[in-house]
Amino acid sequence: MKSRSQDQSLSDSRELDRSYDPLTGSTADDEELSAVRYRPEGLDPLVQKTNFSRRELQVLYRGFKNECPSGVVNEETFKSIYSQFFPHGDSSMYAHFLFEAFDTRNNGSVTFEDFVVSLSIILRGSITDKLNWAFNLYDLNKDGCVTREEMTEIMHSIYDMMGKYTYPCMEDNAPKEHVDNFFQKMDKNNDGVVTIEEFLETCQKDESIMQSMHMFDSVI
Repeated sequence: MKSRSQDQSLSDSRELDRSYDPLTGSTADDEELSAVRYRPEGLDPLVQKTNFSRRELQVLYRGFKNECPSGVVNEETFKSIYSQFFPHGDSSMYAHFLFEAFDTRNNGSVTFEDFVVSLSIILRGSITDKLNWAFNLYDLNKDGCVTREEMTEIMHSIYDMMGKYTYPCMEDNAPKEHVDNFFQKMDKNNDGVVTIEEFLETCQKDESIMQSMHMFDSVI
């Protein structure tokens, strides 16, 4: 019978072997290995960083690795994958904004860790965490506030993504109306920008927004 120290030694040696994948527990062949540019550090650190179990992380990683064998996603690949969910519209601009929100290191690529940490916030995070993540998405230049121009770009990208054949049909001025409503509700001091404090305060008092925050709680 192997001792606990022997098991740990085997586990440690596998973690150091680039051919061993700690998230799937499998060993890559030479062809797979040549395609790998990046491999996650292991399950335990991700369990600590996210609200996912080891089993859930393994399932997510298999899907991620299937779409992105190299271990990282660049923006063009991200857009291509995202466009499959919106075949009747143009999702490229919204996917661009979404990619920048996932790319927390600002290096033009999204690793599995980047992806799963953000996904954990969206699906399992606290209300405050989810709202902070959404605000960061809207704050395109990351200066700590959302301008009317930034929100207009976001709304146009959403309407482009949904396509022209939705029912009921969307009016051409609908994005502007949404932006006007957003600022009327959020911009408490009427200075033309929405801060994170204004955003959090307004959202937490809005019952419909609070309900939408729980929409994805049991997706996985």
